[in-house]
Amino acid sequence: MILENITMAEFKRHLKKTNTIIVPFGTVEEHGNHLPLNTDTLIIYEVLKEVVKKRNVFLAPPVFYGVCTTTSQHPGTIGITPETLRRLTCDIVRDAYKKGLRTFFLVTGHGGGLHSSALKEAAELLIEDLKGIKIAVLCPYDILYKELAELAETPNDSHAGEIETSLVLSLAPELVKGRSKEDYPKLPKPFVVKDKIRYWRSGVWGDPAKASREKGEKAVKLIVRTIVRIIDQASTVPPAS
Repeated sequence: MILENITMAEFKRHLKKTNTIIVPFGTVEEHGNHLPLNTDTLIIYEVLKEVVKKRNVFLAPPVFYGVCTTTSQHPGTIGITPETLRRLTCDIVRDAYKKGLRTFFLVTGHGGGLHSSALKEAAELLIEDLKGIKIAVLCPYDILYKELAELAETPNDSHAGEIETSLVLSLAPELVKGRSKEDYPKLPKPFVVKDKIRYWRSGVWGDPAKASREKGEKAVKLIVRTIVRIIDQASTVPPAS
C-alpha cells in the first residue's frame, strides 16, 4: 500500500491488516555525468514498490535528502547533516507511531557511513522511547555486498559504477545519459581532506560501461527477495517493552 496514494479512510482500513511501514531514504547526490541526482532515491523507491506487491505493508514516500560527505562538493549534491537526518527520522517514526504503526523498516538506498550511522542512532533512540515498537535499519548494498559483487565484472564496484548504472537501466533507462569513464576515488585515507574533488573529480567508482539492463534486473530481484525475507523475520522479533 503506497501511502501517498491513499485516503485516510483507506489508511484506517489497511491499518486493521498491518501495522508495518517501510520508509525509504535516498539522496540528492552526484552520480557521475551519466546518472541522475536522484539515483539513490529512485532505485530504492522503485525496488520497494515491488516489495509491497509481495507483502501487505505500507510504503511511505521517500526521504530525498541524506548525508553526503565524499560527494558533498560535487555539482548538484544537496545534503543534510547527520543531526538533521536523525531528527527527521525520529519525527517521522514518532508521528507514524501515533497513527497506530508499530513495525518500521528504515531502508536506505545510500550507503554513506555517516548517513547509515545517523539512521541507526535514530533507531536506538526510538527503541528506548516507544513501547511496542519494532524497528530495522538496512542498506541492501551492505547486506548483499558479496552477491552484488558477483553480478559485476568490475572489482571493487561502487558509486555510479556498474551495478548502480545497471539498476537505473532496468528501472528508468530514459534517465541514463551515456556512460561516464571508469574511475575510482584516490582519497588519501585515513586522512580527512577538505578539497575532496581534487581526489575524485569524476564522482564515479567503477566502470559504468560494463552495466546492462539484464544485470540490473537480476540485482532488483535479489534485493526484493532479500527485503521480503527480512520483513518476514519481524514476526520472530519481540517488540520493545
